[in-house]
Amino acid sequence: MPTRPANRAYAAAILNALIIGFSFLFVKIALQTADPLDILAYRFLFAFAAASLFAFPKRSGLRKIRSGALRILPVTIFYPVAFFSLQTFGLLYASSAEAGMIQGAVPVFTLILAGLMLGERSSSMQKVFTLLSVIGVACLFAGREGAAFSASLIGIGLLLGSAFSQAGYNVLARRLSGSYSPKELTYFMNLLGFATFGLLALIRHASAGTLPELAAPLASPSFLAAVLYLGVLSSLATSYLSNYALSRIEASRMSVFGSLSAVVALAAGALLLGEQVGPAALVGAAAILAGVVGSALARRR
Repeated sequence: MPTRPANRAYAAAILNALIIGFSFLFVKIALQTADPLDILAYRFLFAFAAASLFAFPKRSGLRKIRSGALRILPVTIFYPVAFFSLQTFGLLYASSAEAGMIQGAVPVFTLILAGLMLGERSSSMQKVFTLLSVIGVACLFAGREGAAFSASLIGIGLLLGSAFSQAGYNVLARRLSGSYSPKELTYFMNLLGFATFGLLALIRHASAGTLPELAAPLASPSFLAAVLYLGVLSSLATSYLSNYALSRIEASRMSVFGSLSAVVALAAGALLLGEQVGPAALVGAAAILAGVVGSALARRR
């Protein structure tokens, strides 16, 4: 049976999925005012500002980060840098439904990488429930109203790279959890996200001669509210929660909980935006819930 630390880790994983599930609504709000790269720049600006206030790892933690920066760097390159970059450009060549279905492959990628790199050995039942959650994600997005399927090979490749980046982060963060605290990993992740996306946005606007336009979205209250949610909760809080969970439970189990965000996004869209939910989406949501619960309860081999 799960121990008390594992129960807290599962609670963190569930809260992480809830926050991410609602983030899609705020991304839609922010996109009404700014383009994706500017949103990412402001998202991680607020995330790093909040990390400096609430997740600052003290001087001893900063010394550990500086001395082990090269060791932590691959984690932060996988997530948030590669994950968000590949996902953003992948969505230029694919629909959100296709992106959601491909993202559902993260638990499978994590299961494979965790076995190869961490030696995690999952039971047959855990594999079955993991696969069930992946099938559930595919059914959920395929059954959503307006789901369109027209991705090019470039789009599919970029989105697969995004899903692989998420899996790589899960595994590497799990490996580093014995050497660095969740707060230390979270601070470095958001620092690199702020530096990377902020610099890219500055370069893009400077080269186009549109630097004043970079600050223009800040005049919109709805944009400010959206990027505050995306930065403080959907970047800082979720990175801390996932790092905390990965320090206490296997990467392969943690990754399955990410599928819950699709269920939350479905419910939020139906309740707050009036989106229609088809039978296939409901079946997919039920399969995801069954897969998450079954994977959490399945014994390790």
